[in-house]
Amino acid sequence: MKTLYFDCFAGISGDMTLGALIDVGADPEKLRQSLSALEVDHYRIEIGRTVKQHVAATDVKVVVEQHPHRHRRLRHILQIIESSNLSVPVKETSGRIFRRLAEAESSVHGASPEDVHFHEVGAVDAIIDIVGTAICLDLLGNPKVASSPLPTFHGFAEGSHGVFPLPAPATVELSKGIPWRASDVEGELVTPTGAAIISAIASGFGPMPSMIVESVGCGAGKRDYNFPNVLRVMLGRESEALPGVERVTLVETNIDDLNPQFYDSVMDDLFAAGALDVYLAPIQMKKSRPGILLSALCPPDKSQAISRIILSETSTLGVRIQEIDRVCLDRRWEEVETKFGRIRIKIGELEGKVMHAAPEYEDCRSAAQQSGTSVKQVYDAAAAAYYSRPSKQA
Repeated sequence: MKTLYFDCFAGISGDMTLGALIDVGADPEKLRQSLSALEVDHYRIEIGRTVKQHVAATDVKVVVEQHPHRHRRLRHILQIIESSNLSVPVKETSGRIFRRLAEAESSVHGASPEDVHFHEVGAVDAIIDIVGTAICLDLLGNPKVASSPLPTFHGFAEGSHGVFPLPAPATVELSKGIPWRASDVEGELVTPTGAAIISAIASGFGPMPSMIVESVGCGAGKRDYNFPNVLRVMLGRESEALPGVERVTLVETNIDDLNPQFYDSVMDDLFAAGALDVYLAPIQMKKSRPGILLSALCPPDKSQAISRIILSETSTLGVRIQEIDRVCLDRRWEEVETKFGRIRIKIGELEGKVMHAAPEYEDCRSAAQQSGTSVKQVYDAAAAAYYSRPSKQA
């Protein structure tokens, strides 16, 4: 399956999206030809090249030659789209984006979506940005879209309703459920149009998915910062991943001054809070001090609880958090009968084939205590019982 990843490290807007999609492979002439099907005039599209902080990008400008100065409602915009001869996928994508804009504006201004006046977002340039995005996606084969988190920003801007804080109220409404990445930038990095586009077309937000990149495109923003103000998109195809890949969070910290007796209770608390694994490793810290690396693997939604335990139950002043992929064998249990009783066998499989099988230690220890023998004898007896059964291979 074709995959298109939006790397929004500098934000996203309508013109940045158009520029990035053209740069990654959408034919600009076919885009212009398709847009001519809309009953919208008094504009022209200028497409050129520019450089933002040493990064080359496609720069798209929608120049409105004679603005009609009228406010459009949702039904007017949808009528323009539906009455055209654009393809069904383009109409559906465009309509979905504009409906999200209407819902966001209605929530902000306390009106129904049908009664919202689209001021800036209903202007000709926004119609071209949104419908043009849908056309470019269609030209690229309507790939599956994923996106990075959006960067935070601050400041104030002026619109038809006066001065408003950034992010714009509609942008905040549109970004509900979308992760943000902290950044200290003054200026509008994510516009309402950009937020509407990415929230409507992206199937998920997070790190770049497993894929083979075939082309890269950059769309230029209009402002200049001390970083490349571009939207980067990567088009490719999904790469085959091993079965059992799952996303987990790794929470770590370095400790050199904790009473070693405390680690036992810390580990118990971490497992009780949902940690998948907890482990300690000796490390050499600054000034040649010996220390301990405390690591906890957990589901992403448990990372805050895990971090809180480490910060409150140890002497560390901070933790590191990162998301990683974990590849696991399919796991299941079987029981075998031994002279020491029934023992569970933990089995790991890959595509239906047994890769690993081992007696459960706690079962072996319990049976050894009851029978007055060693754990090793019980373990060996359970392993022999499993491998002596018909059709068992590791």
